Amino acid sequence: MPITANDTNRKSWLEVLENSDFPIQNIPFGVFLTKENVVTVGTRIGNFAIDLGALQQLNYFEGIELTDDMFMQDTLNDFISDGQKTWRLVRNRIADLFDEKNPKLRDNIKDRDIIIFKMEDVEMQLPVLIGDYTDFYSSKEHATNVGKMFRDPENALLPNWLHIPVGYHGRSSTIVPSGIPVHRPMGQTLPAGETTPVFGPSRSVDFELETAFITTDVNIMGENIPVTEAEDYIFGMVLLNDWSARDIQKWEYVPLGPFLAKNFATSISPWIVTMDALEPFRTKGPKQEPTPLPYLQQKGKHSFDINLEVAIQPEHAEPTVVSHSNFKYLYWSMCQQLAHHTSNGCRVNSGDMMGSGTISGPTEDSFGSMLELTWGGKNPIKLKDGSERKFINDNDTVIIKGFCQNGHVRIGFGEVSSKLLPPFVRK
Repeated sequence: MPITANDTNRKSWLEVLENSDFPIQNIPFGVFLTKENVVTVGTRIGNFAIDLGALQQLNYFEGIELTDDMFMQDTLNDFISDGQKTWRLVRNRIADLFDEKNPKLRDNIKDRDIIIFKMEDVEMQLPVLIGDYTDFYSSKEHATNVGKMFRDPENALLPNWLHIPVGYHGRSSTIVPSGIPVHRPMGQTLPAGETTPVFGPSRSVDFELETAFITTDVNIMGENIPVTEAEDYIFGMVLLNDWSARDIQKWEYVPLGPFLAKNFATSISPWIVTMDALEPFRTKGPKQEPTPLPYLQQKGKHSFDINLEVAIQPEHAEPTVVSHSNFKYLYWSMCQQLAHHTSNGCRVNSGDMMGSGTISGPTEDSFGSMLELTWGGKNPIKLKDGSERKFINDNDTVIIKGFCQNGHVRIGFGEVSSKLLPPFVRK
């Protein structure tokens, strides 16, 4: 089935500003709350939120097999479960309805008033009920930098890293959408030169520049998915800030890896950009040496050219961009990650989320965490207001943005923006 929604000649009768992340060729999916306190599944064109529940009730999806309440829900899980054919049919239909040449909805003022909202009049929600969250560690540059800092610089990568997409299981209960503030975590740390740990607020809260992909129902328990089929089960992508408390992590991670230093908060952008929308931006990933085992081998373009940036904004001050990176730097592809995840028969369900791991590039200004940008706090970053940062301060806001662009179209993710608050105080 052709992806007609991607036609770069198409224009919308809704106003779309130049360099918008959300032209009619994007059509991401999300969930929002209206001023009338109605939660609905929606999409976005320009600075307009579109109520897909209302579109369905008014019969604009006629001819597409959908359950009666498909878009009158507070998550996208059921829609994602319907599979790639349904995603494509719906996205193509939305593109047709909002095409400037189609008068069906354009000239129906009554229906437009029910269906279309300004973005400032809606409140974005978490787009899916995330049953499970896995975070990978797939940037060779990031893994090498961390290895140099904490282990032997001559053997920065552990022996398994070039053979498997390393990952760990995170905590879905503390995944929040952009705009929800995060509290500085409390935890155990081991002060320098001491042998006994102390309990208190983390002094080294960090961001991690990541993306994540959302899956449909992939397999039954015991079944593994070939790497050549893995992309069929990926609905789309979001931006992800995997908050980290480096001092807590340093004390707790041996022998079982990340725990409380990572699971206190994970922030994601609210719009899921589909793999269909990202299709024009395919590119090859890094050359993999040694050659992976057969179940992880793939040929062709399985990465995507997604520009990424991170800014830190102190309270009442301008943001300062501290990192420019790109998704294409990731060593292990999403298909390899999902194939490896199911290689032992682990079940993956609709709405599960897989984080990329920190995305660092080859240059110092492309590192994806403060740990790397300041090299463990040794080289503080100076912000526009004259202040310096080794890690993230209370009341700083971390803003991650991402977009793809070629000579014809720009497809973006918007942003994931989160403020770090002081530790939570019980009243």
